[in-house]
Amino acid sequence: MIKRREFITTLGGAAAWPLVARAQQTERMRRVGVLMPFTPDDAEAHARKAVFEQSLQQLGWTIDRDLQIDVRLAGGDPDRFRQFATEIVALNPDVIVTIGSVAVPPVQQATRTIPIVMINVADPVGAGFVQSLARPGGNATGFTTFEYSMSGKWVELLKQISPRLTRAAVLRDQTSAAGIGQFAAIQLVAQSLGVELTPIGVLDNSEVEHGIAAFSRTGNGGLIVTAGGTAFHRALLINLADATSACSVPLPLLRR
Repeated sequence: MIKRREFITTLGGAAAWPLVARAQQTERMRRVGVLMPFTPDDAEAHARKAVFEQSLQQLGWTIDRDLQIDVRLAGGDPDRFRQFATEIVALNPDVIVTIGSVAVPPVQQATRTIPIVMINVADPVGAGFVQSLARPGGNATGFTTFEYSMSGKWVELLKQISPRLTRAAVLRDQTSAAGIGQFAAIQLVAQSLGVELTPIGVLDNSEVEHGIAAFSRTGNGGLIVTAGGTAFHRALLINLADATSACSVPLPLLRR
């Protein structure tokens, strides 16, 4: 496992090494499957795909001539993640790139042989994706984004932005190891700073909207968005935060 911030936004560097290692030894068309937690109309998905393709082209690959990329955009729908994971595996790609913690389990369930490169995964060991950072084992490796202790810094950032802040809503996926681990780290720091936390689930847009609407009825509040299943709510969260004067929004809302 590798932990480098510059790889978080650049899929090309993440998925290129398994292909480069093969050095185009044959004329066979190579295939890369990509599973993202974005919707088809999300500009971020198209931007990431463009960077990915550009990076591969710089390494000597020609898209649709000696390399085919199959992208699936599941949004936040667990059923679509499972469906698309099965579809990608059925294409028998040389490698599968997964974005975010929610994309990894369905792919691992679908294949234990095709190499998987994980991006934006907060806790691959705790989530059971790999055995350890030094020796991942199995067919998965990739890039971890940060240590859990960094999650506590988000509370500190909120207090620096708004010193009078006494409350913080925390959007998290309570079904994932990343969501649980980050929330625990946030709780420790929040308690020491006298900040009351309100967890909000991210199962769907309705849950997010209702949670933030209820939280924003009282002032001196802030909003923290953790990793794990929240990327597909990004536009909604930004709009809600802009429309809610009670929330001071730090960089974590915009994390990649």
